[in-house]
Amino acid sequence: MTATSDTWTIATAADAVRARALLARLAADAGVPALDRARLLAGFGARLRRALADGRAELTVTARADGELDLVLDGPRPWRHRLVRPAAVAGPLPGPADLDETRLAEALLAADEDTTAVLATLDETEELVGFHREELHQTNQGVLALHAELEAAAVAQRDLLDAERAARAEAENARRLLTFLANASAALNASLDHEDILRRLPQLLVPEYARHVDVWLMDDTPVPPDDRAAATVTAARTGRPQHAGAHPGGLAGVDDLPASALSPDRPLLCLPLGARTVQGVLTLTAPGDRFDPDTCVMLLEVARRAGIALDNARRYEQHRDVAEALQRAQLTDLPSTAGLALAARYLPATHGLNIGGDWYDAFPQPDGSVLAVIGDVTGHGLRAAVIMGQLRTALRAYAVDGNGPARILTLLHRMLRHQQPELYATCAIARFTPGAPDVVWAAAGHPPALVRDPGGEVRVLEAKPGIMLGVPVPYEYEEHSLELPAGSTLALYTDGLVERRSAGIDAGIDRLARTLEALGAKDLEDLDSAADSVLKPMLHDSEHDDDICLLLCRTTTS
Repeated sequence: MTATSDTWTIATAADAVRARALLARLAADAGVPALDRARLLAGFGARLRRALADGRAELTVTARADGELDLVLDGPRPWRHRLVRPAAVAGPLPGPADLDETRLAEALLAADEDTTAVLATLDETEELVGFHREELHQTNQGVLALHAELEAAAVAQRDLLDAERAARAEAENARRLLTFLANASAALNASLDHEDILRRLPQLLVPEYARHVDVWLMDDTPVPPDDRAAATVTAARTGRPQHAGAHPGGLAGVDDLPASALSPDRPLLCLPLGARTVQGVLTLTAPGDRFDPDTCVMLLEVARRAGIALDNARRYEQHRDVAEALQRAQLTDLPSTAGLALAARYLPATHGLNIGGDWYDAFPQPDGSVLAVIGDVTGHGLRAAVIMGQLRTALRAYAVDGNGPARILTLLHRMLRHQQPELYATCAIARFTPGAPDVVWAAAGHPPALVRDPGGEVRVLEAKPGIMLGVPVPYEYEEHSLELPAGSTLALYTDGLVERRSAGIDAGIDRLARTLEALGAKDLEDLDSAADSVLKPMLHDSEHDDDICLLLCRTTTS
């Protein structure tokens, strides 16, 4: 079967209606769905109206052998559409003229049915769109709520981070202040010299914690007559910290001064030195425009500890002065004896409270002999000085009875063991008898004596000394005899002269022996000058932290 075509002229509205009805019939026969059919007819009707407005148009329908229909609306605005029919057309194509009134009515009713189907579809679509719109709204609300929660979580996280940073900064500041406080306390308590403590305070605090530091002591430092004197006086009188300056406050429990007493300069903090006993007032000018509250608390503790350190230093100095005065009061003048020259030196420790235990003595016995004594009491301070005085008095009492060096030490050992069981002492006694060519000596745990012969050779008395006085065991001391021709020098000393922390006592004894050897014969003619000549090289290299006693005994011909 070949393709057939029919063409109709559309000149009136009735022609247009019949043409539209024809297309509806063809589309229905082709099985076009109602919705698509409605769209097709709506579009075709719009083109028919435009064609009528332009004048006239021609509709050509071509039936192809494969069952397809080609529809062409020819006019100023051509339109083409192809319908696929389920089967080829068996007879001639219907035309618009074949549609009578009945068929037109049926076509209109069919169009209403299509419209109804379209509207139903539109209702379903609108309902579906509304459903999806509600879902979208709910989704949007959920997204907005989620965004709000995320924002709140971000804000909370930022707050937590800020709080953590603040806590870390506060902890670090507290650690820094505590570390400084510990170091400052160690520095202040490392010295027992109150002048040294006063020098260290500004070095510790300036410039980090104060721009300027002054220390006003209660006993000897007048408070400057300026507009801030009231704060210093009040702090000293009440024992409470005071503020003065342009920005008081920031420290709990501080009495603020009236406005008339404030200075326009930086704030001043007046802190009492000490706790129970106020030693003075520490005044600090703020490093900036104010004092930080935490720093103020730390400075309060620094001032308290500085006051305690000053109080300890003053007590130490008083104790030291008393012990040294007692020590020197018990060092007797050396006797003048024919055939024997004596020279002695006593030096207290240069630092620490290591005084009060060393002593020397020399005195004649009833038989005309002279006892030269040197000793050292263990321990230091006032108690050691008192025990030293008791030993010195007891030794002289035992000597008056005619006892020799060994017997005197035995009696001293017995006395000290029973009266002072926790205190020990060392001692060496040498007895010089006029006209005798030798010296008799005994020692109780004391460093060995040195002898310089007239030719300048020095030797150490190697005889083993007895135990220290006071050791809780019975003991009898032995005497030793040594030939000592005229011009010989016996050197008795305490361990403070030869012992150093950096070296053993043997090295110090060797150095003392070399020092004695270096003296010339003329140097020994003036024994006092010789004593100074011995001490100078022995002490030039370091400070000594113990008492020092030196007793030189030189035999002469007259």
